[in-house]
Amino acid sequence: MKTDNRQTLVSQLHALGVRGGDVLMLHASLRKLGLAKSQGVDDGAGLLLDALDEAVGPSGTLLMVLGTDYALDHVNFRPVEERAALLKGMSPFDYLNAKVLPEVGWLAEAFRLRPGAVLSKNPSGRFAARGGRADELVRDQPWHDYYGPGSPLEKLCQWGGRVLRLGSSLETVTVLHYAEYVTNVPNKRRTRWDYVLEQGHVFIECLNDYDGIVEWEGDDYFAAIMTEYLALKRHREGPVGRATAELCDAKDLVDFGARWMEKTFAPTSGQRAS
Repeated sequence: MKTDNRQTLVSQLHALGVRGGDVLMLHASLRKLGLAKSQGVDDGAGLLLDALDEAVGPSGTLLMVLGTDYALDHVNFRPVEERAALLKGMSPFDYLNAKVLPEVGWLAEAFRLRPGAVLSKNPSGRFAARGGRADELVRDQPWHDYYGPGSPLEKLCQWGGRVLRLGSSLETVTVLHYAEYVTNVPNKRRTRWDYVLEQGHVFIECLNDYDGIVEWEGDDYFAAIMTEYLALKRHREGPVGRATAELCDAKDLVDFGARWMEKTFAPTSGQRAS
């Protein structure tokens, strides 16, 4: 079966368990799916998004994390006390119309530009959603702690949403940032992001979503969490395009991730029941 056929993709998504009315957070690799331009597919992103639209139907909702491509982001890796001087006189950053963070990938940029996409209003933890509940999903995202309570990630869990992984890397499961907020781990590391916007120099404070909430010497701990979670077989799994796809319940994944962090980062603290 050809991977560049939309109906084939829709059929595979339905076989995986995607249904009309679903709220899905999407992580995908066009290359792993066989839909990259280098693989001879001119608009693989559009083809995939068309298939997802059809699979969830008009009442369904799709969510992606975007971030922002910020030319002055290097300033955020300098000491906080130096940042005001480094940003003085710089032009305001139009984060509402900015391209996605480059490492997030082309699919997220295509999603941002797609008609009907609704963007959240945060220059750091920016999301986009499309579909029946898109506006409600990204509305009123917190300025600080943008992945925490009140965020689209919390709503995804509360609404019975799921995470759809289509060949993406194990460390790119954004909903686990919400697990960092709800986990019972003491002394979580925090960070600050500075920007020049229309109103001037502003900053955002949040848990450290760049280096992690604790010192960690191993590989990315999101990948470790996902490896253990997928081994439990509590998710749906099957082929989509050329990739092995996984469909995970967002709240179950967050609860598992929070317990994993408690056991790994704070083994003597009070732990939840499994």
